[in-house]
Amino acid sequence: MPIRQPAEWDQHTAVWSAWPSHADLWLEDLEPARVEVASLFKAIADVDPVTKKPHGEALKILACGKEAVASAQRDLAATGAEVIAATFGDIWLRDTAPIFVSNDKALEAACFRFNGWGGKYVLDGDDGVAAFVASRAGLKANINDWVLEGGSIDVDGLGTALTTRQCLLNVNRNPKLSQADIEIRLRSGLGIEKLVWLGDGLANDHTDGHIDNIARFIAPGVVACMEPSGGDDPNRDALKAIIADLKAAADVTGRKLDVHTIPSPGLVENEDGEAIPASFMNFYIGNTTVVVPVYGTKFDDAAVEAIARLFPGRNVVGVRANHILTGGGSFHCITQQQPRV
Repeated sequence: MPIRQPAEWDQHTAVWSAWPSHADLWLEDLEPARVEVASLFKAIADVDPVTKKPHGEALKILACGKEAVASAQRDLAATGAEVIAATFGDIWLRDTAPIFVSNDKALEAACFRFNGWGGKYVLDGDDGVAAFVASRAGLKANINDWVLEGGSIDVDGLGTALTTRQCLLNVNRNPKLSQADIEIRLRSGLGIEKLVWLGDGLANDHTDGHIDNIARFIAPGVVACMEPSGGDDPNRDALKAIIADLKAAADVTGRKLDVHTIPSPGLVENEDGEAIPASFMNFYIGNTTVVVPVYGTKFDDAAVEAIARLFPGRNVVGVRANHILTGGGSFHCITQQQPRV
């Protein structure tokens, strides 16, 4: 029976994520990152203040080590989160967890190889997260013996996906696979019939251009991306190229993509004065709430307002993500939705 990867705006039974657990990785950002992650989870759960029941979706939160488990249980108690003791390197479950797919009767878990974003960040336990989550969810695991990260593709649920050549064709992932080979494997593993190939992602993005930092489907045939903000935007040329490529692209039905732009965060620097890959596109689409990462820039409010106009049926909130970003990603990077079938 054919499979498909449901769109993120389809209803979820749960979201899988993880609690910042390793002090040796996060250093002084550990506790501030936990505060930001907790705010994300509270927004996704959308707990009714009267009934104390979540309107959103169930939270399945992995935590590594006794201290992290206790911390997550304490800080997430009001959300009803299920805190699950697990072994993992870090919290980026969009890339390490399975991608949930539907065969129209039941969910299955598509598990891919993970090599630390091309060997840059290989941490003990990350390569076992997909199998662990599939087992814990009680789903059949479909083993795909090649490297793919969930953040490198974005789907419309009907057979079209966005991706970048910088990531999927990078020799540090699958050096023996051609573009045609990858297209065939995505069709088999995720039901993707049409790939829209973009070029490069954000500057200094250690994921080598993950699509969830630059362009997202928000409905069938409708895509959002960023336009440059400020004269010193480090991604000005890349963002302009993305807009042009998307406007020239079509989905699997042959329909031209309807492209909506929002402001970028502009230049966001780390403590060493280096541009970091801050992105408003790294939002998570929950059942009731879209959570947008913001960074304290003068473009935050305009970006959240623009994204809110794209999701009239959901509450759209901005939540600070500066400390999470020190780990290399943001809200979409640490979440993996489990669709309802």
